[in-house]
Amino acid sequence: MLTTSGGPLVVTALHATTAYDYEYYRSRLADPAILVDAVAICVFRAPLLAVPAGGTRRGGYMSFDLVTLAMAARDLLDGRPGFPDLRVRWSPYRDTCHVVEWGAQPPADDVSRGRFYGYSPKSIADFLAAKTSTTSSPALLSRSPTVP
Repeated sequence: MLTTSGGPLVVTALHATTAYDYEYYRSRLADPAILVDAVAICVFRAPLLAVPAGGTRRGGYMSFDLVTLAMAARDLLDGRPGFPDLRVRWSPYRDTCHVVEWGAQPPADDVSRGRFYGYSPKSIADFLAAKTSTTSSPALLSRSPTVP
């Protein structure tokens, strides 16, 4: 358990279907069957999905504002199927989150990255269409680098 001046920060692992974003991922993955090994990481009573690598999905990540939360999440994922090569990437900037990553390193371009994270062709096409139809595409990308 982590503590702050406001009290304890509890980071827990819950069943994947309790994650707020479970349906979001289930509807966008090319192979939603990989969610059998997914886990909800709950911080501040907000469970978010950690999607394992498997099938066409070669890696994944989760973002955290505090490095201590990232390390706690990494520890919860350690040893679970689908979460190989766990690592914490510390952000050098105050306004950027720390990241827990697993699996291989993602490619740079949007289409390859969408495939790398196991998204369906339709999800990738929808993401690209939305990105090109707005003038503020960085806002779309800021949600999550793994969300096409």
